Amino acid sequence: MSQDMTDACMQDWTDRESAAEAMIPMIGTLYRKNNIVTSVYGRPVINRSVIDLLKAHRFVRHMEDQELSVLDTFPIVKAMMAMDLDRAHVDVGKLAVKFRNEANGRDLETFLNEELGNVLGQNSSASKENRDVVLYGFGRIGRLLARIMIEKSGGGNGLRLRAIVVRKGKGKDLEKRASLLRRDSIHGSFRGTISIDEEKNAIIANGNYIQIIYSNAPEE
Repeated sequence: MSQDMTDACMQDWTDRESAAEAMIPMIGTLYRKNNIVTSVYGRPVINRSVIDLLKAHRFVRHMEDQELSVLDTFPIVKAMMAMDLDRAHVDVGKLAVKFRNEANGRDLETFLNEELGNVLGQNSSASKENRDVVLYGFGRIGRLLARIMIEKSGGGNGLRLRAIVVRKGKGKDLEKRASLLRRDSIHGSFRGTISIDEEKNAIIANGNYIQIIYSNAPEE
């Protein structure tokens, strides 16, 4: 392999790595401010590392007869930042491939306005209102539901876990429940941070202040 080819390979990697690094905060902003869940051919790319993002794009070659690079999706994510979008799931990978194959002379702005027209201009304060949720029980299913709501809370998905009603256990019950949420034998480690407020009997997970309420039965 010639030196020029070696340099070209490294430059291509550096360019893609830089684009992925720039995309990550934009993907996070779209999620938190507009509740836009971005994906690449069905693979969510929220809270992912640079390498995860590059791998998600690399996976597309198994789905299409063509490669997809972060250099293809970066302009789409950047353009979405300037759009007034409401909550939606947006597959930027499929959008990039469609724009490449079916743009028909349209510029990117026109293309996105047409493709995302159903969620354009609907980003109202009413659509961001959250609904408080009280979870009864903290078994395996309860913990899974808690994880889902906590992970989605940053995007204003409409549901916010405020309290969990459980029967009081022995010993350091609050600490044990936080540990169960933190590690699960099936679903793995919790993605984020967890702390406890012993004085007020609460668990704080990814910024969600969750009151633990002890009761022998829901009606109590």
